Amino acid sequence: MSRRGTAEKKITKSDPIYRNKLINMFVNHIMKHGKKSLAYQIIYLTVKNIKQNTETNPLSVLRRAMRRVTPNIAVKARRVGGSTHQVPIEIGSRQGKAFAIRWLLGASQKRTGRNMAFKLSSELLDAAQGIGDAIRKKDEIHRMAEANIVFAHFH
Repeated sequence: MSRRGTAEKKITKSDPIYRNKLINMFVNHIMKHGKKSLAYQIIYLTVKNIKQNTETNPLSVLRRAMRRVTPNIAVKARRVGGSTHQVPIEIGSRQGKAFAIRWLLGASQKRTGRNMAFKLSSELLDAAQGIGDAIRKKDEIHRMAEANIVFAHFH
């Protein structure tokens, strides 16, 4: 048993314009080398592009994309008796959101296009429709978990 104290939960703040915690989570994941204002510019341009392309509420598109990409289960490597097994584990909503944001940003960085805002907006639109690289990644993780369901008792 650990003798250290438990880490206290951080309260996620909301962004200044939309008052949305999900946008702030995206900003913190986009940010590199402490350049938060640049990350805000990217995410707000993304929201503007989504609004122009769909004529709907961009926050609902963002929420729909996150809901589609967020995984329920993941696989974790466990060493049992000299061999490593991929053990499927259920993950919480907080960790699932982190996975989804990471996958969406990774998929948008791989895309070819003009700038990050354009690539991220097109990836979010694809994810909201159920296609795209981030959706493929989630399906791949779910397939791996289904294939290794026999090792679930190692959890």
